[in-house]
Amino acid sequence: MKKILIYSALAIIFSLNAQHKKTSLGLLTGYNGGFGIQPQLIIYNITKDVPMHLKISLGYTFLNPGNALDARRIFINDNTNGTPEKSGRNIDFHMDFMFPNELLNNSYLGFGPRYSSFKADYKFIGGNEFFDVVSQQWGLGIILGNFFKINKQLNMEFSVGADYYFPSTITGHDTSYSPDDDNINPRNDSQNNNEPYTYDDADNAINQPKFVPRLLFGLNFQL
Repeated sequence: MKKILIYSALAIIFSLNAQHKKTSLGLLTGYNGGFGIQPQLIIYNITKDVPMHLKISLGYTFLNPGNALDARRIFINDNTNGTPEKSGRNIDFHMDFMFPNELLNNSYLGFGPRYSSFKADYKFIGGNEFFDVVSQQWGLGIILGNFFKINKQLNMEFSVGADYYFPSTITGHDTSYSPDDDNINPRNDSQNNNEPYTYDDADNAINQPKFVPRLLFGLNFQL
């Protein structure tokens, strides 16, 4: 699926570039569920009849991956030994169809599909427990932004927006939890009559993307 997404984006880029469309490369940074960096490509005026631009971006975000002790219970076991260390990252692909806003100079409203690859890394130092929890999700998002011209080839961009990601399977070690609770090797909750943990339990413990507000700014260089 990721390969199909990448190939489709490249096909769009090559097709539009072949038509000699105006393009720019940019780099934004700011809040994207955590501190994020986002390189991007903007292709301007992709249609003749409707004023519309296309933005394709790939973000990398450092984030809080969730509750380490809960993750250990839900994906591994009830042991509590060791000192927990955790880190998280999310790689997201954005495609936005941008419509210029005539009410504000150089502003735009955009929306489009999202794809997320989330990874949480947990280590229990002294407890000999090291594991990752991962998920891949599709979503939809909306952005509102503005360009501020610096010179003929360089402009500054500010954007705010929000993304919503649909529930998806969460996998860690040899255990997976799915939104329909057709789970693989779920652990049992010793504090709840050994009832198996559910997808909601895993989703509450792990900070995979759900509703993600975004506030980014940076520079674009016209090619």
